[in-house]
Amino acid sequence: MEQRILLIEDNPDITRVVQYELEQAGYRVVTAPDGITGLTSARESTPDLVILDLGLPDFDGAEIARRLRKTSSVPIIILTAMDAIDRKVNLLEAGADDYMTKPFHPEELVARVKVQLRHQQHGEVINIGALEIHPQKRLCSYNGHEVRLSPKEFDLLTFLARQPGRVYSRQEIEREVWNGELPSNSNVVDVHMANMRAKLRDLDGYGIIRTVRGIGYALKTP
Repeated sequence: MEQRILLIEDNPDITRVVQYELEQAGYRVVTAPDGITGLTSARESTPDLVILDLGLPDFDGAEIARRLRKTSSVPIIILTAMDAIDRKVNLLEAGADDYMTKPFHPEELVARVKVQLRHQQHGEVINIGALEIHPQKRLCSYNGHEVRLSPKEFDLLTFLARQPGRVYSRQEIEREVWNGELPSNSNVVDVHMANMRAKLRDLDGYGIIRTVRGIGYALKTP
């Protein structure tokens, strides 16, 4: 799956340039012009990294970083016009992983994005109760026992696990895991769910995948 970048920036010129450079580098980019829209997008799009402008029209970027950090460990790179060292320290304490001072070169920003994502991938572990997923190593275990998943099953379970409790429609799953390439009326998602449940059932984990009739699927929270 493509890695998703959420860009929260109110300057349309900066948004356009940064989005272009990131998409050229192979990332999928979601944009938001203010903090409230950005927080909503963070919940809905589950980004792999957030680029956050400090001077937003509704909230200070540091406050948005604090709110993001309450529920997510997603890497955050802050864009700021302020160069004071105490301000930079405050940003890092608010939860930022890196910052860039405006004006900046888009190529350098892309390079910093790659560094943060590389660090995130190498160290990321998703724990939901007895379920443990290592995205970079592509390993999954339940109650300490390895769950042998196919590549698409692993992608599917990881996608659900990044936001446990949220119900995803079949269309959302098809778009994110299969890049929207499945034919209409396909039952591929349901077949993969059934296969995963069978494998998890052998480890007493059958019930962690919840079916919401007429809507889709969700991963149960402990």
